[in-house]
Amino acid sequence: MRSVIVDKIASVAIDNDIGHEVRVSADIPCEEGVLVAVEVLNNKSRYNTLELTSGRMAQVKRGDVIIGALGHRKALFGYSGHLPTELAPGDTVQILNLGGVLGICDSANPNHGQPFDCRVIGTVLEFPYLGERIGVPARVGSSQLDQTAGVNVRGVPVVAFAGTCMDAGKTVAACAAISRFRHNGLTVNAFKATGVALRRDILAMEDAGARRTGIFTDHGILATTPANAPALTRMLLTRMAEDRPQAIAFELGDGLLGAYGVEAILKDSAVRDALTAVVLCANDPVGAWGGIRLLRENFGIEPALVTGPATDNQVGIDIIEQRAEVRAINALTHGAALGDLLLEKLGVLEEKAAEA
Repeated sequence: MRSVIVDKIASVAIDNDIGHEVRVSADIPCEEGVLVAVEVLNNKSRYNTLELTSGRMAQVKRGDVIIGALGHRKALFGYSGHLPTELAPGDTVQILNLGGVLGICDSANPNHGQPFDCRVIGTVLEFPYLGERIGVPARVGSSQLDQTAGVNVRGVPVVAFAGTCMDAGKTVAACAAISRFRHNGLTVNAFKATGVALRRDILAMEDAGARRTGIFTDHGILATTPANAPALTRMLLTRMAEDRPQAIAFELGDGLLGAYGVEAILKDSAVRDALTAVVLCANDPVGAWGGIRLLRENFGIEPALVTGPATDNQVGIDIIEQRAEVRAINALTHGAALGDLLLEKLGVLEEKAAEA
């Protein structure tokens, strides 16, 4: 055990009480979520930032000592990599995403260049036993995943935002809806159910007016899979409903066809029964058509509307509405109209008026 001065702490460690001087151990458990201190070995001119626990994005440079977490990633438009089977101080790992996931890179996207290489220093230790200097490996998350968890939304309407792939406009659409809900006096809780560790999207939801937010990393998971995504979603739905908001919004990161477990979530009958409306975000009309067909035929879900880059102009909107018979609204230019349609689908304004 030795002391190390740290330059940057990645947002994956937000639930851990870690300062910029940490104790590290040479004994490194190669398990998802274990926090590790590493030294950056190279410079990059693109995809060269790290999301800190504060939510700020900080530029990373050669020589920086950072804290990240061991994990894997399977991204369509980013780095993909796996959890190492063994590590020792001096070994090399790569930074797989902006949130601080560390692993062995298998595939790099040309748009991002090669990832940061990092020299492993050691496992970050926590000292949970009062009055004793017994260190244990620090891990991501404030609670553990319960695979048997049920779901109880307490009658709160739920709207889910699913996409055809990464960067299809899911967060933009969710924020537009949350903002409109808040403008109508509703309390909204929001979360991100799938993807890889990064708090940027739920911070955007907070900025849009969400009262409370959550993400899968709260339960120790860095990258979701079909094996854990349904249980995570059930837990997050139940947690977001505890203080009885008037609506819950959540984003399904990645796409309907992907490695992060969106299909498994939508096949989960308990989750599906909790959904009041599903918004599809698509990059082009063909993607929209295919996504609508997947929702209808594979999951028995009729999408409430389509948004995303496919609706950036009237041509795409007309194609989607004529060929798929689903309303299409652009979240960037007509966010209020998108929110109003969802309010109508959820029926919350009528309930609010009746209570008044």
